[in-house]
Amino acid sequence: MRITPSILNADFAHLADEVARISDADAIHVDVMDYRFVPNLSIGLPVVESLRKATTQMLDIHLMIDEPDRWAPAYAEAGAESVTFHVEAAKAPIRLARELRAKGARASMALKPATPIEQFEDMLDELDMILLMTVEPGFGGQRFLDLVLPKIRRTRELLGDRPIWLQVDGGVSAETIERCAEAGADTFVAGSAVYNSDDPNKMVRDLRELAVAACRH
Repeated sequence: MRITPSILNADFAHLADEVARISDADAIHVDVMDYRFVPNLSIGLPVVESLRKATTQMLDIHLMIDEPDRWAPAYAEAGAESVTFHVEAAKAPIRLARELRAKGARASMALKPATPIEQFEDMLDELDMILLMTVEPGFGGQRFLDLVLPKIRRTRELLGDRPIWLQVDGGVSAETIERCAEAGADTFVAGSAVYNSDDPNKMVRDLRELAVAACRH
């Protein structure tokens, strides 16, 4: 069970310090938005390059952008260990996944809540992670969409025994993470739940414990 806090809710003026506050995280989730694919604008490649110099933790880049075929490889070249592109925006997702792997990054594909997983079954072996959005992408702090839970279960069934991570992103908190884990997710993005808490690092540990406990059931 991996907890990958999103820094979208962190203090952008002190990102290095904010990352240091979640030392027990399994990765740092970085949301990149271009105000085209989603109606919001966030950080980009220069900030990721700076973060790479400031931390040895795994960088998990989530590209909510148009033209990921053009821009995604640069994040792998910048040292990000995992790069996620949205299949709704990619022109050649298999080629892009292979290029990311060739540059040393884990290749991950994200799906919006309404995008079905079944049509991508044949390309699963090209991927290292599937990211299922449990809110509409673009803004932090949204309410978790329970309607995605059946898709999480279907995705877990399709993955079978493949060593592919199943990540969920959106509205993940102490109140929702158990449902996600029970449905089959093993990697969890939590933004506001972590950074709005009094002790972000403790919240990371607490969320992991809840996910593990849910799987025991």
